[in-house]
Parts: sequence; structure tokens; C-alpha cells
Amino acid sequence: MLQWLSTMAYQPWKVYLVCTLLLLLSSFGLPVPEEVTLVSAGLVAFVGRSPEHFPPPSPGAPVVDAAVLAVVCTAAVFLSDLLIYGMGRRFGPRLRQTWLARRLISRKSWARAEKWTERHGGQVCWVFRFTPGVRFPGHLTCGIVKLPLWQFCLADGIATLVSVPSQILLVAHYGGAVLGFLKQFKVALAVALVVVVVGALLVRFLRRRRASGADEGAGEPDPGPVETPP
Repeated sequence: MLQWLSTMAYQPWKVYLVCTLLLLLSSFGLPVPEEVTLVSAGLVAFVGRSPEHFPPPSPGAPVVDAAVLAVVCTAAVFLSDLLIYGMGRRFGPRLRQTWLARRLISRKSWARAEKWTERHGGQVCWVFRFTPGVRFPGHLTCGIVKLPLWQFCLADGIATLVSVPSQILLVAHYGGAVLGFLKQFKVALAVALVVVVVGALLVRFLRRRRASGADEGAGEPDPGPVETPP
């Protein structure tokens, strides 16, 4: 993500547009965490703030402004959440039965979102904002249960203002330390990621195998009592 966005470091309007699209798609379940986009965008802004380390292609070339980027990303995240809320409020539970919703969201995530919404009301938007994997069903559930619009906007708006600009501005100002960390630990991070993925696949395989074995055992007919000859 960082390498891709870095190719647009001196085309700020492209960075703003790409970040908006990525954040919108992430809200709908794109397997690219929102934090990855925000941190990468902040690092691109750091590149523009550090011409002594990253010389521009030409003197006076336009750069990504960290403040503008923070405003654009904050608006994109909030409007994406509001769009999902509006879809749930307009179309109701029918959305849960669509093919895309069934593919993207597990039953466990739906149940968790419903439970938290019923228990905490508008305050649950804070939980959805900081819990990956529950944002889409959570915001959709807020609309389905007809949570008042002002409660949703207030809670989600405050949570967005706390989380989004802070990530971008901090990385844009201290990007050198972040880049140093990535260069130093990129091999360790890659190995850890491979171990996690392989472990998850192995656990999933063993669970499926155990479940299929249990189904085969349950499907075998009971032979009944065995009669022995006199």
C-alpha cells in the first residue's frame, strides 16, 4: 500500500481520491484494514514534508498536505458509516439475506452486533469503530433497529474525529520513526504473518476434518443387539 501510494506522492489529488475510495470499500468489507490506508497515507504526507530526504521530481512540485488529507479521510470514513446506516434503515433486515452480506459477514458477527446495539444503544458506535470485522454489520444493525439518526451521527462522528485525524497527523509528523521501524522489522513481521496465516489454515482444516468425522459417525446406522447362537 505504501509503495503504491508513494508513486502518487507529488499528485495529491490522486492520493485524496484513492484514499477516499479505499476507505469507502473498507467500510463495506474490503479485506484492507482502514488503519493500513490511514498509516500509508500519513507516510506519503511525511514524504512531502521531508524534501531533504525525498527530493521532489521538480522544484515546487505539489505535495500531499497532512491537514487536507486528515479532513478528506475523516469525511470519507464518516460518510461511509452514514451510508451503511442509511442502507440498514431504508432496506431493513432484507439486506442480511443478500448474497454479498452472507459472504462478507459471519453469523457470529451479526449476533454480536445485534446484542451490543440492543444493550448499549448509540454508545455502541464507539465499539464498532474500534473493532475490525464488526463495523459493517454494526453500522448496518444501527440502521435496521432504527437507532435515532442524531445518536448515530453524534457517537460515530466523535469516534471518527478521535481515531482518523490522529493517525494521519501523528504519522505525517513522525513518519521517520515509522519508516525506520518498518525497515528494521519487516522480515520479522513477514515471518509472523506467515506463521499466523498457516496456523489459521491448519486450525480450520482440523476443525473441518473433525466435523466431517463427527458427521460420518452420526450417519452410521445402529446395528442393534447382536444375537449369539445357543
